[in-house]
Amino acid sequence: MIFYALLFLMFFGDMLWCRAALRQPRRWVRWMTVAFGMAQFAGLAGVLLSRFGLPLEEALPRWTYSAILSWHLVILLPWLAWRFLRLLIVLATKAARAMRRSAPSAPADGLAMNRREFIGTAAAFTPPLLSFGAAGLGEAQLDGFRIRRIEVPLAQLPQALDGMTIAHLSDFHVGRFTRGRVLERIVEETNRLDADVIALTGDFINHSLRDLPATIEIVRALRARHAIVGCEGNHDLIENAHAFRRDAARGGIPLLLGDIAGATIQGQKVQFLGIPWTHGDDAARREIAALLARRDPSAWPLLLAHHPHAWDSAGDIPLTLSGHTHGGQLMLNERLGVGPVLFRYWSGLYRRAGSALVVSNGVGNWFPVRVQAPAEILHLTLRRSAEGA
Repeated sequence: MIFYALLFLMFFGDMLWCRAALRQPRRWVRWMTVAFGMAQFAGLAGVLLSRFGLPLEEALPRWTYSAILSWHLVILLPWLAWRFLRLLIVLATKAARAMRRSAPSAPADGLAMNRREFIGTAAAFTPPLLSFGAAGLGEAQLDGFRIRRIEVPLAQLPQALDGMTIAHLSDFHVGRFTRGRVLERIVEETNRLDADVIALTGDFINHSLRDLPATIEIVRALRARHAIVGCEGNHDLIENAHAFRRDAARGGIPLLLGDIAGATIQGQKVQFLGIPWTHGDDAARREIAALLARRDPSAWPLLLAHHPHAWDSAGDIPLTLSGHTHGGQLMLNERLGVGPVLFRYWSGLYRRAGSALVVSNGVGNWFPVRVQAPAEILHLTLRRSAEGA
C-alpha cells in the first residue's frame, strides 16, 4: 500500500511540476522545464512497466536511470512538500497576491530579465540540475566498495571459535546498477579474505529474475573454509517469490528459509539459522521461535535475517547478521540521516547484554547515490569477551 501511494505521489508530482512549469513567463524556460517533467513521467512509467516484465529500463543508459530515481526519490518529494507548505500558507493568509491566476505581464520573448524573473527561472532549473548532479555523483560511486573490518566481542562465544572470521555480504542488487566487472571484483575481494564462513543476507537481485543467472554464477564462485549460508531479502521476491526460491535452490544459492544449516569449525558445532523475508516484528518472532525449538543446544547459533529489526526477537542467539538498510543510504554523519529515521539499527555493530547485531551497508546498489554510507564487504572477526555489553 505504501509503495502504491508513493508511486501515485510521484506521478502526481510530475504532472504538478509540468503545470507549474507552464506558468513560467519565458517561453524557452516553459518548454525546457515542461520537457524535463514529461521525460521524467515517461521514465518513471518505463521503470514501472519493467517491473511487469517489459525490459524498458534496460534500454536506458545507466546515468538516465540514475537521474530518474534521483529526481523522484530525492528531489521531487521535497519539492512537493514545499509546494504543500506553500499552499497551506496561502490558504491560511488568504493572500490573493500569492494565488494570482494570470502570468506576469513581462514580454515572453524579451532577452532581459528582471529580478523576479531571474529568481523564478533559477527556481525552475535548480531541481532538474540537482537530479542530474546526483546522477553524476552516482556514476562515480556505483562500482566502488570498501572492505570494512569489525571485531565482534561475544560473551557466549566458545573458546574454540575465538578468532573465527566471517565475510558478510548483503544487498548485491544484481541488476541495473550492479553488474559486469564489479561482480567479479566482489568475488575476488571476498575470496581473498579467506574467511571461515561467508554469510549472504539477502537482496541478491534488484527485482528481475533475468538477473538471477548472473547472481548464481557469482555465488558459486565464492569460497569459504567451512560454510556459505544465506537468507532471502525483500527485493528477491518482487517479481515472483516462488520462482526466485525455486531457481535459486536449483542454482545452488544456499538459502535458509526458516531452516538450519550446520558446520563444525575448530571442533565446535555451529548452527546457522535463517529466516525468510518477514513483514513486521510479530512474523519475525514466530519464525525465530520455530527455529529455536529445533536447534541443537550443544551448537553455537548464528542468525541470518535480512531486516535488522529481527534482532529484537532473537532471544539468546548471540550473533545476528542483517542488511536491508544500505547504511541509511543518505547520511550526514554516523548518527544523522535517513538511517535512524527509518530503522532502529542501520549500520555496523550493535551490542546489548548477551548478544550482538551486525548490519551491512550492502555491497550493491538499488539507488544510485550514497552519502556517508559506502557500499561494503564486511570482514568480521569473532572474539570471546568477558562481558556481554
